[in-house]
Amino acid sequence: MSAIKLDLSGMTKRFGANKALDEVSLTVEAGSVHALLGENGAGKSTLVKCLVGFYQPDEGVISIDGQEQRISSPKIADTLGIGMVYQHFTLVPSMTIAQNFIVSRAKLPGVINWKQELKDLDDLSKTLPFKIDFNAQASQLSAGEKQKAELLKQLYLGRRLLILDEPTSVLTPQEADQVLGFVRRLTQEGQVSAILITHKFDEVRRYTDDVTILRRGAAVLSSSVAKLSNDQMAEAMVGAPVAKKIDFHSEKTQSKDTIALSIRNLSVKNDLELPAVKNLSLEIRAGEIVGVAGVSGNGQLEMVEALMGQRDRSGVVTVSGKGFNGTRREIEKLGVYGLPQEPLKNACVARMSLAENLALRNFDRAPIRKGIFLRRSHLLVQAASLVQQFRVKTPGLEAKMSALSGGNVQRAVLGRELNKEVKVLIASNPTFGLDFMACDETYRRIVNARNSGAGVLLISEDLDELIGLADRVVVMNAGSIVYETAATSADRLIIGKHMAGSHATNG
Repeated sequence: MSAIKLDLSGMTKRFGANKALDEVSLTVEAGSVHALLGENGAGKSTLVKCLVGFYQPDEGVISIDGQEQRISSPKIADTLGIGMVYQHFTLVPSMTIAQNFIVSRAKLPGVINWKQELKDLDDLSKTLPFKIDFNAQASQLSAGEKQKAELLKQLYLGRRLLILDEPTSVLTPQEADQVLGFVRRLTQEGQVSAILITHKFDEVRRYTDDVTILRRGAAVLSSSVAKLSNDQMAEAMVGAPVAKKIDFHSEKTQSKDTIALSIRNLSVKNDLELPAVKNLSLEIRAGEIVGVAGVSGNGQLEMVEALMGQRDRSGVVTVSGKGFNGTRREIEKLGVYGLPQEPLKNACVARMSLAENLALRNFDRAPIRKGIFLRRSHLLVQAASLVQQFRVKTPGLEAKMSALSGGNVQRAVLGRELNKEVKVLIASNPTFGLDFMACDETYRRIVNARNSGAGVLLISEDLDELIGLADRVVVMNAGSIVYETAATSADRLIIGKHMAGSHATNG
């Protein structure tokens, strides 16, 4: 297996009147790691979908090792040795890892020699910097193990060009180093070439050779990474000078002695009726952000849903000393609001209008409701005010929520949730899928809520995000809090070990 050289020239792709790719050209040298950066909607997904055969470009040329290729289907991409490690897992949960690998082949023999297959996989495992149990069912693996298995599957299938889509989003810092270090080693040995899609400049700087930055469908910058600063890459992404990175810790106001949110002995079951959260206790003071670190699938989702009244629980939860069960009346009375992951899916009704979504908290109260009648003029006045205040870019107040970009959906939800006095804010992966500018804006709103006296529970799989925003960081593993530290003295490696299940004494 040897690395391939990829050349793209004049790649253009239209969807109706929208030009998703606008004459994009780039070169991935054989045996190199090429970073592909850009904000949401910049064209990254469209470009790689053309490479793996899901889309066909309207114009442009794809060349592999100097030979022009027409990749008309994923099957053609397979034969050319192009493979993609997706952000969302593709393993069949009920199958073992070995079975997942073998059935993924384009061609299967009539009779599978399992003894030989397992021997080949065992030989592969000896070359790895991490362990994978090929006999384990995919459903039994942690998120990090699944991500490693997805990468190995592409290598097992003989891919010579790997496309990695945010591969470290579910990994601990140590796992991220293992995976990207392994890919880097393979490229340096000339076995594969790689395209890395990421939003983390540190990963670009440490693990990639070259970078191409897309903006509004066009390639606006291609360069050796060594020649660029982080600010130059950020400016190319957004098309304007970026503000100096803010130290949110320096802006912190004094937290109060008042306990804004108290969680005592919280226990929650998952969808399979198995324990997901186990006797968890945590207190958050007014004017404080407590960040919850942890690999996805360790009870964070169930905890948030239980706190917001979406899942049964046991234990005691109080807000400002008063019992809280997540009812709509309690949420309003006690000032508890939420910023969920994927707000279009989890906090909106996609087919309803922007104005209607902005009224989901108060559609049944004056002045929007009078008796049994909905006063649409008042609903639109409220929406116009929030759109202006939170700078929501929209085709109109009556536009469907699904017509807005991810960043503007988030701005709209921020406006709805933060336009009243907030006593407790529960934010779960609030910048998941957001672009550079939308992340900064979301951070600012969260910090403003804290500085106005709210207690903030911030759950995130991005450790840099947690350490940059939170006052305290706790680690959640297997449904329990296993470690706590002040954010200003946090050690990423120690946090990573606890995320992976090493329960040391709290520090």
